[in-house]
Amino acid sequence: MADTKLEEVALPKLAGIKRKAIGLSQTSLIKSGRLTEGGTLPLVVEPSVRSVNLIDWAAHNRDFIQKHLDESGGILFRNYDIRNAAEFEKFAAAASGSELLEYRERSSPRSQISGNIYTSTDYPADQSIFLHNENSYQQTWPLKIFFYCAQAATEGGETPIADTRRVLARISPQTRERFREKKWMYVRNFNERFGLPWQTVFQTTDKAVVEDYCRRNNIEVMWREDNRLTTRAVRPAITRHPRTGEDVWFNHATFFHVTTLEPTIRDVFLNAFKEEDYPANTYYGDGSPIEASVLDELHEAYSAETVSFTWQEGDILMLDNMLASHGRAPYSGARKILVAMADPISRGEV
Repeated sequence: MADTKLEEVALPKLAGIKRKAIGLSQTSLIKSGRLTEGGTLPLVVEPSVRSVNLIDWAAHNRDFIQKHLDESGGILFRNYDIRNAAEFEKFAAAASGSELLEYRERSSPRSQISGNIYTSTDYPADQSIFLHNENSYQQTWPLKIFFYCAQAATEGGETPIADTRRVLARISPQTRERFREKKWMYVRNFNERFGLPWQTVFQTTDKAVVEDYCRRNNIEVMWREDNRLTTRAVRPAITRHPRTGEDVWFNHATFFHVTTLEPTIRDVFLNAFKEEDYPANTYYGDGSPIEASVLDELHEAYSAETVSFTWQEGDILMLDNMLASHGRAPYSGARKILVAMADPISRGEV
C-alpha cells in the first residue's frame, strides 16, 4: 500500500500503514493494514495475489468482514477489479448477505443508477456535507452502507468518516446526559423553493399514504396552506449498537441544524424564512433550542475524530452505519461515487 495517498483532517498525525497477520480462511488472498498509527477506522484490505475475485471472496468471508466492521467501523477495499455499478451491486449484496435497500424518506437529492444503487448526494461541488449517519432520523435505517468510487475527483471530494464511539466519548458528560434525557427533534418544512418536495421524499402524491407512513414511524404530520407539509420527529441521540452493545452518537442533530449549513445558504434561510418555516432545523426533543455552545462542542467532537483519504477509482468503502459517520469534502472536476445500503434495523431492535 506504499502508493496509497492518505490524509487526515484531524489532530492525529499520519503514519505508515502497518500490516498485521490474519488467521482466517482464504486470508492468503488478502493483506490488511491501517491508514494511521493508532487509528482503527478504516481497515484497509487489498489483494495479496493477482486476479482475486472480490465478489466471491466477500461471499465466503462474511465472518471476517463482520468481525472487522464491529471492531473498526469500516473497511476500505482497494486495488480490486470492480469496474462498474453492476459489479459494485453484486459485491454489496455478497458482503452484506442481504438484499440492498431502497432509499426512502429521502432528505437529499440522489440519482438512481440501477436497482438500489444510487449516486451519492447530488449537491454542488463547492459545498461540503457535514458528517452524519445515514437515515438516523428514521425508525428504520441501514446498518451497512457502501461507497464505490466510479470516478475520482480531480481535486478534493474525499468522504470523511468518524468513529461515533469516539465522537461520543469527546462530548461532555453534561451534554450527553441532556441529550439522553431530552433526545432531539427534527422539524422539516416541505416547500417548492428549497429541498425535496414531499412527493419525492415519500415517493407518493397521496396524502393518505404519507399520513399512514408517518403514523407508523412516529412522525407528527401537519398539513398547511398551499399543499405544504410540516413534519416533526423526536429520536434518541445516543443509541446502543445491536451487535457490539456499545453506546454510539447516532443522530442528525448537528447535521440538520441551521448553523451547520454552508454560510451562503444559511444566510438565505435566515433572510427568507421565519425560524418556524426553515426547511429543516433541529431542537432538543422538548422543542427547546440547542445552545450555541453545545453546537460548537458537537462540531469540535466530530472534527477531532474525522479521518479522510484520497479516493482511487475502484475503491469500495464499507461502513457500519452506526459505528461510523460520513460526509463529503468539496471538489473540482468530475466525481462519481455510488452508494448502496443493506441490513435494515429498526428502533425496536436496539
